[in-house]
Amino acid sequence: MLLALVVGWLTARTGIAIPGLLIALALAVPFLIALFGQPRIGVLAVLVYCFVLFLTRELGGSIPYGMAVDGILVLSWVAVAFTHERYDWQNINNDLCLVSAGWFLLNILEIANPAGSSLLGWYQEMRSTTLYWFLSVPLAMLLFNQRKDLNLFLFLIIGLSVLGALNGLKQLYIGLFPGEQAFLDENTKTHLLWGKLRVFSFYSDAGQFGASQAHILVVALVLALGPFKPWKRVLLAAAAAILLVGMLISGTRGALFALMIGIAFALLISKNIKVFVLGTLLALGAFYVLKYTKIGDSNYNIYRMRTALDPEDASFNVRLQNQQVLRDYLSSRPLGGGVGSIGNSGIHYNAGTYLSTVPPDSYWVKVWAMYGIVGFTIWLGIMLYILGKCCGIVWRIRDPLLRTKLIALTAGFAGSLFASYGNEVINFMPSAIVVYLSWAFVFRGPQLDTAPEGEVKPIPL
Repeated sequence: MLLALVVGWLTARTGIAIPGLLIALALAVPFLIALFGQPRIGVLAVLVYCFVLFLTRELGGSIPYGMAVDGILVLSWVAVAFTHERYDWQNINNDLCLVSAGWFLLNILEIANPAGSSLLGWYQEMRSTTLYWFLSVPLAMLLFNQRKDLNLFLFLIIGLSVLGALNGLKQLYIGLFPGEQAFLDENTKTHLLWGKLRVFSFYSDAGQFGASQAHILVVALVLALGPFKPWKRVLLAAAAAILLVGMLISGTRGALFALMIGIAFALLISKNIKVFVLGTLLALGAFYVLKYTKIGDSNYNIYRMRTALDPEDASFNVRLQNQQVLRDYLSSRPLGGGVGSIGNSGIHYNAGTYLSTVPPDSYWVKVWAMYGIVGFTIWLGIMLYILGKCCGIVWRIRDPLLRTKLIALTAGFAGSLFASYGNEVINFMPSAIVVYLSWAFVFRGPQLDTAPEGEVKPIPL
């Protein structure tokens, strides 16, 4: 009773900070006990938390909730260190972990970039650019080595994305929670266009919501067409339909490219010529309808997506103008302006510098501005190498069930990567963590593969 009185008095004096801290402790203590017993819980916790991270806007305050991602990943590595004898460390002796470490090292060297960006800005940007990648990829390859882990991963990303779509429909047809309304009030110019809400659900913004919905839509659609039991295919098709609605109500035009490119890659690496030809014809037909007809213009969401294919679109031309400005500025700066010099980190930590005044609009452009043409070439080379290696791995997988799952993950990554040319996608949560874990599972594919019945699987040389 005395403790309750003290907590009540402190709550009256300081607000929800004290009860919030007590709730956090009540959750944190059993979580830490479970984490050090089973470190793989840390990866699952990060995955789920990255989807629901922005639900914390309902709590308000200035607490940096995103830092929990850093904390969970670091604690997971500490837990692995304490139980290191359980794991086969050869699992991280591969080219994916090598390029991850190389990109991380390059970002450390970026502290000495001659442009002299703020160290705080470097850290804030570096977290999403390389730190989460560097920590999560080898962690997943150590801890997730079975098919049931891949199935759990697919179940979580599709299930959480469907919940995101349903919450988006709630925003559109029922209304906003107080925290969501506060976010909309601060971002009216970008999320309330011509009186129409760009739905953002429990994601960072409408752009990330739409792109993530398109990414997981590709995954669900590929799986729905796979050689699975009928009831699973029905559920996956229903999930794909819900995710398509989620993508449309976000008003995110770049999501259309994530969908189209993802499907194109899935068809390309499926090794099914008939499906590839049929899918290509359907995709070209859908492109023709969007580009050269007015069908569906009465629906705002379809009209909004159609503008993505309009070369005269005002937003598109503003982006081109910004890129021209950056091209002139960076022509004499092959190493760029430094990590954290542009975008939100530039505004908050490098205010007054030239790059902080130019909106990047695109993650490709942002990488170019921060690392210069030298760093951009390295980054794009790494991305294309990983994508090509994923395609090669999938091409050689013989188990049809596993191959379908890995096709879905590879196609989703391809869509997210190329959609990042139009928006910041692949560096924002949850897309970033989904992509990193997808890489880990695809690169583990050969170890998970089993030969079809009647075929003898050769012993690797």
